[in-house]
Amino acid sequence: MRGELISCLLALLLLLFSVPLQGRAQENSDPSLSASIEEKRQLRAAWISTVLNIDWPSKTGLSKDQQQAEFITLLDRLQAMGINAVIVQVRPTADAFYPSTLNPWSKYLTGTQGVSPDYDPLAFMVQAAHKRNMEFHAWFNPYRVSMDTQLNALVPNHPARQNPDWVVSYGGKLWYDPGIPQVRSHIVDTIKEVVRNYDIDAVHFDDYFYPYPDGTDFPDEQTYLTYGKASFPNKADWRRDNVNRLVKEVNAQIKQLKPHVKFGISPFGIWRNKSTDPSGSDTSGFQAYDSLYADARTWIRQGWIDYIAPQIYWNIGFPAAAYEKLVPWWANEVKGRATHLYIGHAVYKAGSGADWDKPEEIPNQLQLNRQYPEVKGSIFFSTKDLLKNPLGLADRLRTDLYRYPSLIPVMPWLGGQTPAAPSLLSATRRYGGVTLQFTNRASEASYFVIYRFDEGESITINQPRNIVGIIRKTVSNTQQIFFDDTAQPTKPYTYVVTAVSRLHQESGASNPIQLPSTTAR
Repeated sequence: MRGELISCLLALLLLLFSVPLQGRAQENSDPSLSASIEEKRQLRAAWISTVLNIDWPSKTGLSKDQQQAEFITLLDRLQAMGINAVIVQVRPTADAFYPSTLNPWSKYLTGTQGVSPDYDPLAFMVQAAHKRNMEFHAWFNPYRVSMDTQLNALVPNHPARQNPDWVVSYGGKLWYDPGIPQVRSHIVDTIKEVVRNYDIDAVHFDDYFYPYPDGTDFPDEQTYLTYGKASFPNKADWRRDNVNRLVKEVNAQIKQLKPHVKFGISPFGIWRNKSTDPSGSDTSGFQAYDSLYADARTWIRQGWIDYIAPQIYWNIGFPAAAYEKLVPWWANEVKGRATHLYIGHAVYKAGSGADWDKPEEIPNQLQLNRQYPEVKGSIFFSTKDLLKNPLGLADRLRTDLYRYPSLIPVMPWLGGQTPAAPSLLSATRRYGGVTLQFTNRASEASYFVIYRFDEGESITINQPRNIVGIIRKTVSNTQQIFFDDTAQPTKPYTYVVTAVSRLHQESGASNPIQLPSTTAR
């Protein structure tokens, strides 16, 4: 991904060549931007990158217990700052973080490609995320084969070794050629294998389609002559069609297998500049449409993706690609369409100099997003940077911007049913808090939201400040128990509970139970 250590440097160099820095942005003095964000429905996600062991595992060769302990720590720390979804790279370089019949075990687990870590990391990660009621998005890099050009260093049964005609060396890496139909079939089959075998919530692609240019043309002339020239006199149009075919087919196969599984893509933040296309953004930077052959507009308009998460990795006021200009452009692209818009934020830049030394830069970006109802959430790159708490950002999320829980936005076009409301059976004061017992046997229920109201407060489930807990439904489908350890021992409260489907449709409130005030002892 673009924040990945080596690739990030490449992308930055490309951007600097195409959009020279023209000065520092002025400080945003709008006092409204210092207010806390309170949204009941937002995707609040973090990317967990595995290539080069950027985020997890911290290094190769860790034991099963060490790997699992690290991942649990990541989830717990993310959850503590309000994150409700993780996007985990399960196929970083044509390999697998799960037992696969199509791709070898990733070397980023054991240090040696093809060697099993003696457990199923993907099954473990999905279960751990769901236990914390976090969505799990399985992140695939479709075309990248290796971070170097040594084909013979791959294990003998690697599809790239078995089909060397699929492989192109470019920019110091190996890539599958997107123009070869068999390559597309292999990638689709790879994704189907995961969707079929694992309880993931979404399939995710990042910005790597055709590779970022290295100053030379991608060497696919023979592929073009064989598969494209007869129908596409313009090679660039053919390349875009290759990517479009993959996106369309991946979406179709996902929905055929499991209609509830989402498909999202996080493209480079600029589709096209207005100077190139009048309908493009008011920017002057690198263009994904022309250089990566990634036509996000077509994906949105054709309904091939459920969410788009452009990587708007520039600060507010950046002359060549201003954050405040790109957000409304993308908002307009999804307006009225069956595609959610989430914004990718460059946490890795926080504290890196110039405008990125301002503690309010990313908080101001989150506040600016609120001006556009089409923006349904944010994704942060990457987890290791977020956990470093750059400029106090993680603290700011935990105590202010994300201090109240948030449900993930509903995608109505995916269907699903709203569960019936639960039955709240009891609310009992215990030492240290209040124990609730409730039941809901509706098969549609996936998790429950517990609301608490002070004396005289209106009973409404519209305000996230009233949420005191979100718990996963137990597999046994019996009585649920929740302990509210934030309740004050003598204060009067009213509680209600709702049931929520895996697609996040929420029931009405349960019957309320009132707890009167008590005398302190």
